[in-house]
Amino acid sequence: MQQKLKIAIQKSGRLYEDSVKLLKDCGIDVKNGINKLKTEAENFPLEIYFLRDDDIPQYVEDAVADIGIVGENVVFEKNKKVQIVEGLGFGKCRLSIAVARKDEYTGVASLQGKRIATSYPVLVENFLQSKGVKAEIHEISGSVEIAPGIGLADAIVDLVSSGSTLFMNGLKEVEVVLKSQAALIRNENLSAEQMQVLERLLFRIRAVKKAKNNKYVLLNAPNEKLEEIISLLPGMKSPTVLPLAEPGWSSVHSVLSENQFWDIIEQLKAAGAQGILVVPIEKMII
Repeated sequence: MQQKLKIAIQKSGRLYEDSVKLLKDCGIDVKNGINKLKTEAENFPLEIYFLRDDDIPQYVEDAVADIGIVGENVVFEKNKKVQIVEGLGFGKCRLSIAVARKDEYTGVASLQGKRIATSYPVLVENFLQSKGVKAEIHEISGSVEIAPGIGLADAIVDLVSSGSTLFMNGLKEVEVVLKSQAALIRNENLSAEQMQVLERLLFRIRAVKKAKNNKYVLLNAPNEKLEEIISLLPGMKSPTVLPLAEPGWSSVHSVLSENQFWDIIEQLKAAGAQGILVVPIEKMII
């Protein structure tokens, strides 16, 4: 029987739903983890542990779990002996410095001697040291954004996505300390058999990620414009071209990166492409 790989994911909160969805998109049958400590996948050698996100790096370092999905901000703050294997592309946020909207901010040096409230004292201390700034760091958990309003701190360092929470509390974002996303981490001492299972999982994860970042495009092209239209399509190797029943026309199929998508579509339209269809890709194997 193949050895199972133990993966730790957040039991609730910001990364839980996306972590479970990723595993399901990889074809792995994951039962709901609410109020459960662990479950097993029926169709893949994987045990899933549902834990607090702050605990995941420690569990992976101690080999209680072999791998884990956790925010990079937590990995760097906890500074455990684990390896980041793959950025997963969800849970994107930034760890930022914020001050009261009425305060003038002229740069990191203006924080010299100030009080800073945060749940990430290690990252903040390292950032300030790199800038030659000394400040008084107050470590608090939860509701960091209220600290300036109640007189606890002059500034905060907290996770920011949209910035709406800062705005509601009379704060403004002034400096980014760290950009973060969910990442797959692993224990440094996996066996050869565990590494084989991990590689199988990574193969699926990367196929899902590529599919999300690309679109399948079908279009009709007049043959006299075919060469120009093909030159606009990067594709994985080269576009597929098939003759249409109507003389003088061809059907062109290709894959476009999400980042380039709208610019290229506009160029294709201008070059004479018609009947452009865009289809999401479920999996993409390179």
